[in-house]
Amino acid sequence: MSYAQRRQMSSNRTAAIVVVALLHVVLGYALITGLAYNVAKNAMEDLKTFDVEEEPPPPEEPPPPPEQPDTPPPPQIAAPPPLVRTNTAPPMIQTTPTPPPPAPIVPVYRPAPPAPPPPPPPVKRVEARSAVGNLQGLFRDSDYPQSAMDREEQGTVSVSLTIGTTGRVTGCNVTSSSGSRTLDSTTCRILQSRAKFTPARDSSGNPTTDSVSQRITWRLQ
Repeated sequence: MSYAQRRQMSSNRTAAIVVVALLHVVLGYALITGLAYNVAKNAMEDLKTFDVEEEPPPPEEPPPPPEQPDTPPPPQIAAPPPLVRTNTAPPMIQTTPTPPPPAPIVPVYRPAPPAPPPPPPPVKRVEARSAVGNLQGLFRDSDYPQSAMDREEQGTVSVSLTIGTTGRVTGCNVTSSSGSRTLDSTTCRILQSRAKFTPARDSSGNPTTDSVSQRITWRLQ
């Protein structure tokens, strides 16, 4: 097939496509126009028309009369009363007496309060001290109880002595017995009646109570 024949067939095919497209456009337009016409026709048949009469406007009311201002009547002019002259006494002038000048203020000087006393001197602190005493010579041979000698009782007594602020023994407690009640009681009796201690001192230097432990040995010769 020559080039001229192929070009002619291509032109014929293009023309056929254009004709078919135009036919579709015409048929679509006719279809749409016919349907729109039928719808408009049915709507016109269903639409009911009627005349509307407009009501006449109401009559206009007459305007109210203008308000008149309230004007008071003119005042009546009364004639003044006649002048009556009377003999009146002259006014009295009251005088107020001048008060006397105030008395001069005399200042009163109060003496200054006395100065407070000086504080007491600080308490002199001393080292605490225990009671001290010498028990030598308090026990004599004649102090040995006769009943203990007859039973040949001897031994060592341990006692705890309570020393008062005067240095005297105010209490005696046996902490370890000698084995003889007679020797134990005789030991406390002699210490309470004869012992004399230097009383203990606290940190302020004042006498105070104290306790002292002692051991006394009773032995037959």
